[in-house]
Amino acid sequence: MAGSGDKRGSTAGGKIQAADGPQRLKRSFYERELFRLQAELVKLQEWVRAERARIVVIFEGRDAAGKGSTIKRVTQYLNPRIAQIVALPAPTERERTEWYFQRYISHLPAGGQIVLFDRSWYNRGGVEHVLNFCTKEEYSRFLHQCPIFERLLVEDGLLLRKYWFSVSDEEQERRFRSRLEDPMRRWKLSPMDLESITRWEDYSRSKDEMFVHTDIPEAPWHVVESDDKRRARINMIAHLLSTIPYQDVQRMPISLPPRPSAKGYIRMPRDMQTYVPDHASDPTTARKR
Repeated sequence: MAGSGDKRGSTAGGKIQAADGPQRLKRSFYERELFRLQAELVKLQEWVRAERARIVVIFEGRDAAGKGSTIKRVTQYLNPRIAQIVALPAPTERERTEWYFQRYISHLPAGGQIVLFDRSWYNRGGVEHVLNFCTKEEYSRFLHQCPIFERLLVEDGLLLRKYWFSVSDEEQERRFRSRLEDPMRRWKLSPMDLESITRWEDYSRSKDEMFVHTDIPEAPWHVVESDDKRRARINMIAHLLSTIPYQDVQRMPISLPPRPSAKGYIRMPRDMQTYVPDHASDPTTARKR
């Protein structure tokens, strides 16, 4: 069993402790340890399926703090029918008239599922509050209702884990500039992201107040130092595994059956089907390799 005291969700030698400086985790260690932890996540998935457990993992934090890349590593080898990512867009006109938590409830897991929220109901405690997308009354109501809502989830048996990814202002700006100069990642940079720079202290105060109200024993916040993305991913996954009492589930052995003998099937002629062009063998493609 991999309970809270189990060593399978941690690493030896203190190599994954929060960084004291800008030194990055060595790639060789990172890749070995990440793969080991991902193998444990597959075991966790099988336990969730077998036990009909329900897990919700919330990813919150500064823009460009590494939430999305960590979620990718968590789900890389998992079955998307079991481990689902929820990243909701801005609420519709109808959703704005609903109870605030209502649209999130429909995305909560059923038995045998894991849901990872790439931002969650905590939008109201951060972006909506800082940018005045909600009223003061709505914000105060959220701070009051959120702990109640989460206690109800935990009381019903749902395993709720909350992670706050913390990044320095210097590192955040560096990542923003990197996105601005990279056409493949420029879509990650929006006008709202730029507000993170001009409203840095506003977001800090909002986060502190949110923690005062929602860092509860039943569903505590766990802060992930993420100036080093490699270290952050390893730390977060290791911690998640260490908090869930999963076990290695024995599956029924599977063997490939013998292929049956041919029974006269004749394949359709190739010229009667439309094939994708062989772009990989194009001479111009080969020169670009």
